[in-house]
Amino acid sequence: MTLDAAKEFFSCLALRHTPGLGPRSWKSVLAGYESAYAAVSDARHWSGRKLLPKNRAEVFLAEPWRPAAEAEYRAARSVSACILTWFDPRYPQRLKEIPDPPVLLYAVGDLSLLRNPSVAVVGARECTLLGLQSVERISSELSRFGITVVSGLAAGIDRQAHLAGLSGIGRSIAVLGAGLDVHYPPENEDVRQALEHHGLVVTEFGPGTRPEARNFPYRNRIISGLSLGVLVAEAAARSGSLITARLAAEQGREVFALPGPLGQPTFAGCHKLIKQGAALVESAEDIVRTLRYQFSAELARVPKTLPGAAAPVPPQTLVRPSAARTAQASATPPRPLPANLTDEERALLAQLTTDGKAHIDTLIQALGWESHIVSRRLLVLEMQGLVRQWPGMYYSLT
Repeated sequence: MTLDAAKEFFSCLALRHTPGLGPRSWKSVLAGYESAYAAVSDARHWSGRKLLPKNRAEVFLAEPWRPAAEAEYRAARSVSACILTWFDPRYPQRLKEIPDPPVLLYAVGDLSLLRNPSVAVVGARECTLLGLQSVERISSELSRFGITVVSGLAAGIDRQAHLAGLSGIGRSIAVLGAGLDVHYPPENEDVRQALEHHGLVVTEFGPGTRPEARNFPYRNRIISGLSLGVLVAEAAARSGSLITARLAAEQGREVFALPGPLGQPTFAGCHKLIKQGAALVESAEDIVRTLRYQFSAELARVPKTLPGAAAPVPPQTLVRPSAARTAQASATPPRPLPANLTDEERALLAQLTTDGKAHIDTLIQALGWESHIVSRRLLVLEMQGLVRQWPGMYYSLT
């Protein structure tokens, strides 16, 4: 950790451990500065700049936060994790937009997933076979679309959502209600290891924090905050998943619910959500159709210069998989392409035909791009009606 990064980290810890200051206060203060270090260094002027009331600024200046901040700082130095502070460019913008965002995140795994369009899938620990099968199907479909599945690493529905998400290119993110060094629940250790190697595990809690009940509502706001929508797959009338649904609605996220058999207690919460206006879903396609505009906006943020490619490849230099067959095709004029397509999107379209199907692995190899970049571009083109996805991750022009 560089000196500047250490200053940012400790400054964020000072804010978080000040009695009386919460996420809304941190967000208010940090909005007035270009770094967390600059913010805490200027605490005497917070009230004058109308960032916080004078009495709260005075509490911070008295430094009651110092013992806890120093303890967490030392503990964090002994844990192998990435630390994303508020002004770190890797900190997810979507999470900053909620009313009460965390001031920092600890993470292990693939940080690029934080830039992916995501959908949260949550539900009961004690669940039915129907719930597990439905979550496996929907989460794997979402991941095949290139959408990241977010959940809370609990037993039951969460576990199944992570495993299914990891089966596709969208992969999965777990949000913990404990420190990264606390492996809970123990029966999910296999999933935890898979997420650390092929997905992502994040938490706002410092090392050594135990999975106490009071932590989970805080965790739930991050699950919904990272996502464009939340699917409640199976939940009883008083399930904690309903808290995540409520937080999602307050954050302006779309809420989805999976219906179950009438009279089944573990689906009573889902039926309640549907009555309150949650979208009833039976497949990932239902979710993608509802969120198509949000997905398009998210995917449009993908950098124009792609990792793994020195420069955009002109479409005419690429060879289509079925070039010979295409040359012999009918002389029907090709469909005009939208003028706002990027060079990368045109390059990807040049690899596809209307009379043949190309597997995503073939496209990745031909273009030399990372898999998540190709999947994002394909989803954008699919949203625009230019590309069709076939079973088995095959694609063609529409």
